[in-house]
Amino acid sequence: MDLAYTDEEEEFRARLRAWLGKALPTLPPPPDPRDWPGRRAYDTGWQRLLYDAGYAGLHWPEDAGGRGATPTQHLIYLEETERAGAPYVGANFVGLLHAGPTIAAEGTERQRRRWLPPILRGEEVWCQGFSEPDAGSDLASLRTRAVRDGDAYVVTGSKIWTSHAEVADWCELLVRTTPRADGTPKHHGISWLAMPMDAPGVRVRPLRTLAGSTEFAEMFLDEVRVPVGNRLGAQNDGWRVTMVTLSFERGTAFVGEVVACRRTLGEVARAARANGTWDDPAVRRALGRLAAEFSVLWRLTQWNVSASQHALRTGGSAVPGTGASVFKLRYSQARQLLYDTAATVLGPLAPDADHPWTAERLSSLSYTIAAGTSQIQRNIVAERVLGLPKEPRGLPERSAPPWTSG
Repeated sequence: MDLAYTDEEEEFRARLRAWLGKALPTLPPPPDPRDWPGRRAYDTGWQRLLYDAGYAGLHWPEDAGGRGATPTQHLIYLEETERAGAPYVGANFVGLLHAGPTIAAEGTERQRRRWLPPILRGEEVWCQGFSEPDAGSDLASLRTRAVRDGDAYVVTGSKIWTSHAEVADWCELLVRTTPRADGTPKHHGISWLAMPMDAPGVRVRPLRTLAGSTEFAEMFLDEVRVPVGNRLGAQNDGWRVTMVTLSFERGTAFVGEVVACRRTLGEVARAARANGTWDDPAVRRALGRLAAEFSVLWRLTQWNVSASQHALRTGGSAVPGTGASVFKLRYSQARQLLYDTAATVLGPLAPDADHPWTAERLSSLSYTIAAGTSQIQRNIVAERVLGLPKEPRGLPERSAPPWTSG
């Protein structure tokens, strides 16, 4: 593992920092957090600026429209954009962090040409249609069905927690293309489709979260026709493709947020010194533990990046591996502790709905569930990292999460 930056990497950092210094002052004021059409326009506008400057899809392969940057350069990019206060990917996150990298890794040349450039230019926004009312963490229990009819699939079912569905152009959709037979694993018979959100039969109903936002939605599908050419991978091979998607979701999507949390931690410590809560030993212990947690998470990030670079140099793949689950598990817990501590420091001001730490505290409650629950991550770490035995197959079906299936 090499944690030092080369001269070339530091030059890249300097160029990026200089560009951010010029680009950020040109941005309009951010829209109201509840204005999703406005947020889409703001986020896609920033994406276009990145594209024009050559920073869009920085770590994507060059043949996918990216710059082919090394994992370390991508890490520097995340560091610098977060420290400069640049906009996050926002409404673009499914396309840029999940669907796009999956299409780049698994798509045909035609699919890559069709979908990747509009994602990079900020012209098309994607949402994720994975979870269902009875298939969340137990994702392989999904029931949304797709029946082949000539050159199209006819899709019927429903999805929930569909990120940014109300402003999306496309949906990365998991469907069951072959009914499950008795005795077969649940993850067999699933396919990955790219569904146009303006197709007849698609109905979206926004969901209001605890924090008052509507970035999630229910989605109802009534005989929606999706071209067979929109399938990524072979029919019934969707579970393997989904594991690629989820490795990106767990491996790279939270890296920028670690930088943001380290910055917030410093702000919380300064607030504690200013209002006297620093005198409480419990507060100081919590802040010290958090400093250690986020320092270790950053080192783990660097380790994962170093492993990816080594894999690329030796002809392997840079797709995140099981180490992504270790990262996601620890980060989810540390984020919750950070905002619990922030609430203690705020004291009577903690319930103030307009304080950014209040909204983040409410949001942090979902992190041990989103992108695979902490229980799921522990199973992955136990079985695939530590080599422990799989759960006994004789247990009730609900007790054996599908992620444990090889």
